[in-house]
Amino acid sequence: MSDISIVIASHSGYGHTAQIAAAVADGARSIAATHVQRLDVASLSGADWELMDAADAIIFGTPTYMGSASGAFHAFAEATSKRWSTRAWSDKLAAGFTNSGSMSGDKMHTLQYLALLAAQHGMLWVSLGLLPGWNTTASSPQDDNRLGFYLGAGAQSFNDTPAVHDADLNTARHLGRRVAEHTHIHRAGLTAAAH
Repeated sequence: MSDISIVIASHSGYGHTAQIAAAVADGARSIAATHVQRLDVASLSGADWELMDAADAIIFGTPTYMGSASGAFHAFAEATSKRWSTRAWSDKLAAGFTNSGSMSGDKMHTLQYLALLAAQHGMLWVSLGLLPGWNTTASSPQDDNRLGFYLGAGAQSFNDTPAVHDADLNTARHLGRRVAEHTHIHRAGLTAAAH
């Protein structure tokens, strides 16, 4: 298995989303031969843009504010237009995660926004791949995917505490592993097709 590179490009306003990004990174790193870099999209250098250009996969992350991605993430998305026009990220794998203070908080809209951004770049979206948890009387709020998202990882953290729910961090780790696994599969397929 050849080494792959995954970049987590995210913004965190109050630290919750940064904790989720760290969990995504831990999940991805649990797969052998996977290099992971975390970038804060609010303060990107030229070298950071080069890391994204060279990556095999980019995982987008943002808090959900007022029903969509944060302003800092929107500014980053607009700044990707140069990559869009040159198709620099075409056929890279992509995925996404978000967090808000409410159980719903319109996180689905943010995940759709992230998936649309990836689609505009010609990227290949990796979904969460988990059935919903905490949806029967026998289930628990400790279940992975307790909030029931499919498109990406959704998390809920209370506005008045720095803690992120353990189940949401586990769900984020799952997303990171899944992206790493599928990135290795994608790389192997490209290598096989070239021979």
